[in-house]
Amino acid sequence: MKGLKFKPLVLCLAVTPVAAVAEIQMLDDSEMGAVTGQAGVSIELETKVNIDEFRYIDEGMLAISDIEIGGTNRTDLFPEFRTNLTSHPASDLIDNIRIDIDVLADGDAVINVQPVPILGAVDLRVSTGEWQLRGTTDSTTILDNFHMDALLGSATIRVDTQTDYLNFRTDIAIDDLEFDAPFIAVGIRDLRLTGDEYDIDEKRVLDLFATVELDMYRGHRADGRDALAIDLQEFRSDITIGGVLVGETSIGSVALDDLVITDTAMRVYGH
Repeated sequence: MKGLKFKPLVLCLAVTPVAAVAEIQMLDDSEMGAVTGQAGVSIELETKVNIDEFRYIDEGMLAISDIEIGGTNRTDLFPEFRTNLTSHPASDLIDNIRIDIDVLADGDAVINVQPVPILGAVDLRVSTGEWQLRGTTDSTTILDNFHMDALLGSATIRVDTQTDYLNFRTDIAIDDLEFDAPFIAVGIRDLRLTGDEYDIDEKRVLDLFATVELDMYRGHRADGRDALAIDLQEFRSDITIGGVLVGETSIGSVALDDLVITDTAMRVYGH
């Protein structure tokens, strides 16, 4: 405690007016709650992520190379709207996003992710190189040339203290998704995903997005032991695939109208 100077501290206390000291009062817990944390925290984010290689190691290994996550560097996503749906200049950064973090009166934690400005959308590009299964002597490339350009309308993460559930909800529209699966000689080109009500001839921005909602919590597997529980509440979308390649030759296109997935529950655990 050599750095603490007692004499100046004592002098300051000595010259403090008695009336001023009398005004200092301790706050109880309820008053402290009213003073602190009312506004929450907001973060405006600008970022780009590059990973040379991700590896999941078991007895063998799954390795994903050349991972890039950032902006699309485009202003023509869903060109049928003839406008820039992000309301931002082209960039390879995720740069039009705001994260609001709040802890509510009941203890629930809420994280809202939304575009800036609020009427825009967040553009997102994810691309990778090879996805390889590697053993001690052999390897197989199961996926390659993965590329996705998408728009995010919003996202919310909520941790409920009453149920101990983590609820995740997001609105997403995929303008272009492509990949190759070399080990079965199949390729996918120009995949688009939109909301199930979206009509390109009577296009409305609010219909463009498909909503994904998940609940995650501690559940139980078949033998009664703990597992990570993931429940998909409901997913509705339209999907079109511009080209399906088999042996590097297109065999045509595919369309799924009003795809609905409900009552889906997964239990994840180690073995």
